[in-house]
Amino acid sequence: MSSSSSVQQASQSPVFANSPVYRMACEQLRSVAEVMNTDPGIIERLSIPKRSLIVSVPIRMDDGSVHCFVGYRVQHSLTSGASKGGLRYAPSVDLGEVAALAMWMSWKCGIMNLPFSGAKGGIACDPAKLSRGELERLTRRYTEEVLNIIGPRVDVMAPDMGTDEQTMAWIMDTYSMKIGYACPEIVTGKPIELGGCVGRREATGRGVVYCITEALQELKIPAHEATAVVQGFGNVGSVVCQELHARGIKVIAVGDRYGSIYNKNGIDIPELVLHVNEGKRVTEFQGAEIIPDRELLTTPCTILAPCALEQQITIENASRIQCRILAEGANGPTTPEADKILNEAGVFIIPDVLCNAGGVTVSYFEWVQDLQQYFWNEDQVNAKLKDLMLQSFHRVRKLAKERKLSMRMAALSLGVSKVALEKAKRGLFP
Repeated sequence: MSSSSSVQQASQSPVFANSPVYRMACEQLRSVAEVMNTDPGIIERLSIPKRSLIVSVPIRMDDGSVHCFVGYRVQHSLTSGASKGGLRYAPSVDLGEVAALAMWMSWKCGIMNLPFSGAKGGIACDPAKLSRGELERLTRRYTEEVLNIIGPRVDVMAPDMGTDEQTMAWIMDTYSMKIGYACPEIVTGKPIELGGCVGRREATGRGVVYCITEALQELKIPAHEATAVVQGFGNVGSVVCQELHARGIKVIAVGDRYGSIYNKNGIDIPELVLHVNEGKRVTEFQGAEIIPDRELLTTPCTILAPCALEQQITIENASRIQCRILAEGANGPTTPEADKILNEAGVFIIPDVLCNAGGVTVSYFEWVQDLQQYFWNEDQVNAKLKDLMLQSFHRVRKLAKERKLSMRMAALSLGVSKVALEKAKRGLFP
């Protein structure tokens, strides 16, 4: 059986078949398998997560009723070290989505040369509709339900969509209470006071901008002549906007879940950040005009940074994308069909598995500091993050040029190759 057919069978597995995101991840793996000289058996092993857990998460709501949420934790691989990946709270969360994100995390850790395997978790809920007390009870009960498959040397969680430092603090406390001593290394992205790493919250956005800066230099586009459009103004998107603005790049359009705004002369990002931090919506900002959401991604610009959800650039809108650089701050924002259209149009794509790897990289720094109980300052964290991001960017770019591959194919090839080689060296038990 060929590598390609093995992956095809995995993507059609009844467990995951209903998820378009998982099918997309498998299609990417199938494409990589066609250009790699890798044992088909190892590719088949990589196409299905090692461990997938579905749990009921019952909690008592503020009104006294009991509601059962559904939670997931998927460990794509344990070959390269402890599995690592975020925990997201969102209504759309399902097993297939979490499995795809876990797979992408494996490739991301491989590209960055981190001693982690990929994992992901989630709970199907709308955190905006839950009180702080309900969120705490939900988090602690979920931690209890997955307790037997997590640990600082087994599986280490981090924040993702809908979760934050406080969520990680609750997980750390719940786990620590169970084992009888404080264990900060069980999660990353937690508060500084509990062993968190300075610069961790901003790390994903900073990593995106480090990659954008390198792309601009390669294309010989001066920063002061560049414009940017950013989809998403949360933890990643807001930092991307701030970092771009600080480098003299004009951010002309921004959008979030509530709507999109545009100013051809550039949005005052520091003022927009203050505006949003006051609890106001992006669309209420007076320094820009509201535009239809469908126009955000197709706004002409130098840099387009989708930093929101998966599958935002599709075959329907790809031909109308008008950017020179596509920097994927989100996971899986571009479908394979759209990817082909953009490559043919000459768009410089910085793929998600490289572009947004800053978060897991600084999570690694945090984990190391917690294990050693020796902490770094923010300058050290940022310098090391930049060093690793640029190393990985140039490794991917070099492979793309040498093998005449797209940036996405080159990045995925590096990530998959590293994990596949480790599996080959360790062998198949028994």
